[in-house]
Amino acid sequence: MKHRLPSTVSEPAPVRWTLIGIALAFVIITLVLPLALVLSQALAGGVREFWGALAEPDAQAALRLTLTAAAIAVPANLVFGVCAAWSIAKFEFKGKQLLLTLIDLPFAVSPVISGLIYVLLFGLQGWFGPWLAAHDIKIIFAVPGIVLATVFVTFPFIARELIPVMQEQGTDEEEAAATLGAGGWQTFVRVTLPNIKWALLYGVVLCNARAMGEFGAVSVVSGHIRGMTNTLPLHVEILYNEYNAVAAFSVASLLMLLAIVTLVLKTWIEGRAHRQVGAPVMETVR
Repeated sequence: MKHRLPSTVSEPAPVRWTLIGIALAFVIITLVLPLALVLSQALAGGVREFWGALAEPDAQAALRLTLTAAAIAVPANLVFGVCAAWSIAKFEFKGKQLLLTLIDLPFAVSPVISGLIYVLLFGLQGWFGPWLAAHDIKIIFAVPGIVLATVFVTFPFIARELIPVMQEQGTDEEEAAATLGAGGWQTFVRVTLPNIKWALLYGVVLCNARAMGEFGAVSVVSGHIRGMTNTLPLHVEILYNEYNAVAAFSVASLLMLLAIVTLVLKTWIEGRAHRQVGAPVMETVR
């Protein structure tokens, strides 16, 4: 007599299908329909008007500034995230909990508040404003302020992806590598980095997406100078406020493309991370 294994799903079929239907409806309403609306509105004036909006000088300047801010913020957060995660996961020191709290600070502070803090520090009437003005150094309403605001709102992403991974791995492999004669840099490159590479890449993808899509903090410090200090999100806002809906949605489609690419990369990284089989530390060091 065959014994049937107990099912892990005990709910009746109508209940299961109802829950699935609610989840699908929620995804369609909150994700699929807005994306479809952006694309349809971007192409409402035809392909020529769509490309014309993207080729417009102010849109090109906003794209360059967005890429520049991301190109500076992501590597800076990459270095900080790896160093912070290494220190927190591998060592015990005074101020460790304070460092963790500071890493989480951008999650607790509104981006608008963080931008206002930079204005109070580096603005013309701020603490360092007179000295900066005397030396003709511009931070607020200029590219440096946008980069600083972007770095602040994005720096937890890489560190927070790496810390739990490094804590779970412990220090056994690094200690074994040191026993075999490996130096600090060699241990990091051949032992630590292969173990954290997928978490690191995952954090970089999320950090880049946030850097290119940030609005609140950048809006405060940018000054909204068209062609100079407007990033893509700010340029979309200006176009929409001017009732130029087709151009606004055309530029917004670039951010939509970024979101889709980020989602695809995120799914691919998660799949690779789950299939990855770590090599023994002895073979790695050799």
